[in-house]
Amino acid sequence: MNYNDIALLDSAQGQPSLTITLPTHRTAPENLQDPIRLKNLITEAASRLTDELGKREAGPLLDRLETLVAEIDYRYTLDGLALFVNDAVAQTFMLPFTLPERVVVDQSFATRDLLFAMNRTPLYWVLVLSEQPTRLYRGASEMLVEVTEGAFPLTHSGPGGEMGLPNDPAINSSQYRDEHHRIFFRAVDEALKPIIAGEPLPLAVVGVDRYLAFFREVSAHAKQITATLAGSHDKTSAHDLGKLIWPEVEAAIAERRAGMLDEFGAAIGANRSASSIGEVWRCVQEGRGDTLLVEEDFRYPARVDASGMQLTPADDAESADVKDVVDEVIAKALNMGGRVVFVANDSLADHGRIALILRY
Repeated sequence: MNYNDIALLDSAQGQPSLTITLPTHRTAPENLQDPIRLKNLITEAASRLTDELGKREAGPLLDRLETLVAEIDYRYTLDGLALFVNDAVAQTFMLPFTLPERVVVDQSFATRDLLFAMNRTPLYWVLVLSEQPTRLYRGASEMLVEVTEGAFPLTHSGPGGEMGLPNDPAINSSQYRDEHHRIFFRAVDEALKPIIAGEPLPLAVVGVDRYLAFFREVSAHAKQITATLAGSHDKTSAHDLGKLIWPEVEAAIAERRAGMLDEFGAAIGANRSASSIGEVWRCVQEGRGDTLLVEEDFRYPARVDASGMQLTPADDAESADVKDVVDEVIAKALNMGGRVVFVANDSLADHGRIALILRY
């Protein structure tokens, strides 16, 4: 799941829309209970839909739900499971973060818990450089999912790859091979461009030392490289590669957090900062946000006035007109080209648990 998936779910409104979420488990014996727990939630959903709509009206929706559930392979569950069903949508997501156990029947899908969890789950790209082929993965903690959109995976079909080197004593074979590797990795970088532009996450790069050096030399994304893992991992499974690369990415994230807190301190001195949710909200709406810093567990249920600029805190977080404006401001900052950095709880205690480095 990514932010586009959530946006599509939010746009697919229709009465009724059924959302079922629950925590799941990756291994036995705990995951043996997952089908039973889901079955209980489906029974609850069926009862609520029948009570609200009547048996005839609820029937088609429950049939779509039954078909969706029959396709779940519990051998591959992760930490959370989410099901979304209405007249237009029937989708299941296995997620690398836990979710509350709940059934929601409403005019729109309940995506608040997913957005909160996604915002606080470190996401990143992993590029595995190889001739046969170069692969791209989307990472969430230790879990990697291969990207097969656009040009990926990419195979080096030129000299030094699938094509042999010229048998000509006048040509330096080593230099010739290296130059064509550079050409290939420029093509890899070009294929990466629209993907990273659409979702500007940190980038981890994997490969033998020569390939890592070539890629850094030709890449327009060199500054986004957060971590590297040297070695040949052409045949390493996504599961094993995730376990290898995640500690490197995690260490880089921790270092980045410390650096951003220092940068925020400098921004305060330069009068380029905002603190507290109200002030941060206004600045982000105005497009002034460069880097948003948020404590990991900070939530702020509130109502937004008609102007879209003023917030009123709310105690009734489940009301339809109440939003977790922390998630809203994160999404807005990202959409406007800003960066978002999560920091440890209490790191921003003197600033209302959220802060912003301003562009101007």
